[in-house]
Amino acid sequence: MDKTTTDGGNPVASDEYSLTAGPGGPNLLQDAYLVEKLAHFVRERIPDRVYHVKGFGGFGTFEVTHDVTGFTKAAFLNTVGKRTPMLARISLVAGEEGYPDTDRDVRGFALKFYTEEGNYDLVGNNTPVFFVRDPMKFPDFIHSQERRPETGLRDNNMQWDFWTLSPESAHQVTYLMGDRGTPRTLRHMNGYGSDTYMWTNAGGERFWVKYHWKTEQGVENFSDAEAKAMRGTDPDFHRRDLHDAIARGEHPAWRLEVQLMPYADAPDYRFNPFDITKIWPHADYPLIPVGRFVLDRNPTDFFAEINQVAFDVANFVPGIGPSPDRMVLGRMFAYADSARYRNGANYMELPVNRPLTEVHNYNKDGPMRHGRHSGPVYAPNSYGGPKADPRFPDASWSFEGGEIVRTAYEAHRDDDDFMQARMLYRDVLDAPARDRLAGNIAGHLGDGVERFIQQRAIDGYWSQVDPDLGRDVAQRLGLAVPAMAR
Repeated sequence: MDKTTTDGGNPVASDEYSLTAGPGGPNLLQDAYLVEKLAHFVRERIPDRVYHVKGFGGFGTFEVTHDVTGFTKAAFLNTVGKRTPMLARISLVAGEEGYPDTDRDVRGFALKFYTEEGNYDLVGNNTPVFFVRDPMKFPDFIHSQERRPETGLRDNNMQWDFWTLSPESAHQVTYLMGDRGTPRTLRHMNGYGSDTYMWTNAGGERFWVKYHWKTEQGVENFSDAEAKAMRGTDPDFHRRDLHDAIARGEHPAWRLEVQLMPYADAPDYRFNPFDITKIWPHADYPLIPVGRFVLDRNPTDFFAEINQVAFDVANFVPGIGPSPDRMVLGRMFAYADSARYRNGANYMELPVNRPLTEVHNYNKDGPMRHGRHSGPVYAPNSYGGPKADPRFPDASWSFEGGEIVRTAYEAHRDDDDFMQARMLYRDVLDAPARDRLAGNIAGHLGDGVERFIQQRAIDGYWSQVDPDLGRDVAQRLGLAVPAMAR
């Protein structure tokens, strides 16, 4: 049996009794182990993520199943059968640690690939779109989903006020209020990169790419009533289900399929292809199979491996890069900055974040630094320090320049905030799903949302998605039905 030690490795006399001045006397400050134990205890927490707080995850392997070397030179994708170790973290967006994880919410879907060219991090959700298209509105969106500052309570009124004043959210809110807002388990939902990225092949040819992770377990969802009932039965149901499935050998798997748009298609495509509030129709850009990953190992220390894991959207490997998608470009700063705040400047030295490749740069010192510099700490230098390699240029694209401005995306001929939500409602959902959607919307709108915001949601939001949907929700709430929906 292992013997208890201090953090310095020194043996400890007792796990139960502190050092005192006699059996009935006071504790002594010289009890170094007691002081160490209490001091460490009150420092056990690090700052939570601001969003995606409650997470779950596991380790596994990604395997290439189809040849995509014509589209990207990324080394971990260059050979059919090639396997790369990875980690997946799946999370709630709005709920804190301890929040019921079956509640209606978007689920984060973040992947870290430990490749031979460094880490590749890909973040997304269980929906192919997002609520806003410009990072300027991202903090406001998150604030609207959190707790009111004066009461400390979640508030549907804030959410609907923001959504109905941000019509670009309609597509995502339709997903959220539909069946996909309450997945049965994390194993039974798809994941998406959501944003648009760039792939570049060995010949320098460029493609725009969207990622789709298709669950091999099949898509299954809770009804609204089932999800609400589970919050009182097991608030950690999703975390427990994923852990237990991996532990008993039912290893969940997802297929990677991508949509690829030729570089030259983007400027004249019928809507802006870099707008994260829209999908690319599969009829225009069909799914192409790439590979699959399997989660087959649970974390051995949840805090160290799931809480402290950090995803940096700027962690690209050669052959993969960003696009003009504004949310990607904003996330390339925000995610790494969040990790430095939570885990410290040397967060990449934590085992779960450390790449398999050796790191050579001129960053130095900072809290918790344990790597050693054996050479110069500045560049340029005359003593053999690392040098950048121009054979690995940054991903780039061209655009017609002009003045630096603050403006919306330039509209393409079919750009419309409600168009794809309308297609989802009319062409994808069947009649029972449309009925459940209307019921979920009415239930959420009817829970503490002021009447004028409810009416705005009918007139300027859901009736714009579809008049029948606007009328259905209005009737359930006892609101006036807009003329266009009568």
